[in-house]
Amino acid sequence: MKGIDVSRYQEKINWEQVKTGGIEFAIIKAGGSDDGFYTDHTFETNYTGAKAAGIPIGAYYIVGPLCISREDGIADAKRFIEIIKGKTFEYPVYIDLEVTSPKDKTGATDACIGFCETMEQAGYYCGIYASDVSGFADRLDLSRLTAYDKWVARYGSKPQYVKSYGMWQYSSTGKVSGIAPDVDLDESFMDYPQIIKSNGLNGFSKPEPENVSEPENKCPKVDISIYDGRFSILIDDHQYSGLLEEQ
Repeated sequence: MKGIDVSRYQEKINWEQVKTGGIEFAIIKAGGSDDGFYTDHTFETNYTGAKAAGIPIGAYYIVGPLCISREDGIADAKRFIEIIKGKTFEYPVYIDLEVTSPKDKTGATDACIGFCETMEQAGYYCGIYASDVSGFADRLDLSRLTAYDKWVARYGSKPQYVKSYGMWQYSSTGKVSGIAPDVDLDESFMDYPQIIKSNGLNGFSKPEPENVSEPENKCPKVDISIYDGRFSILIDDHQYSGLLEEQ
């Protein structure tokens, strides 16, 4: 699936043109803690516009350089939840980690785990966004993050360091109808809308199970009797009888 990710840097977006231009999903910036605590001022407009155009969407929240403990990750997740509550997302919601210091690798990993666990407990399908090398290799301990879906940025080739991922950001200079500035381009390799909706995540209600009638009992009713050297077998409404003979 071909998609984009957007924020205030893409300015005013014509989502109908984005849709007709072949874009199949969008990940929208909700806010962050990299410049104080804030909501991206285009989030509501982009959410409403993409939904109206029928484009499935996800969201992301960029954490700041001080998000380097489990408690920090939990706090940022709660801020993210406040921004997106009451909305539905067909694609995952992501922690965006790219501005912590490499020396805080352990703490940043703790923060990611705390963030994702908090989002999951609140009923969201959460993943981690970072660059292949400068993010997942230099700033995170990938071995501790196997439980979480990953959205990996690498331009020029598919990710090499991260081997398992659900989405790939492959360009930051894309040209898309309906968006004047350059835009990030992505590919999704999983049917996220089906996964998320069928499990009742990201604001969706879990579908009611279909009423499946019990299969009719097809086993015949059998009654066997033996008396005075004769046998009688009744199978449903059919009777069979005869003499018992020694072999």
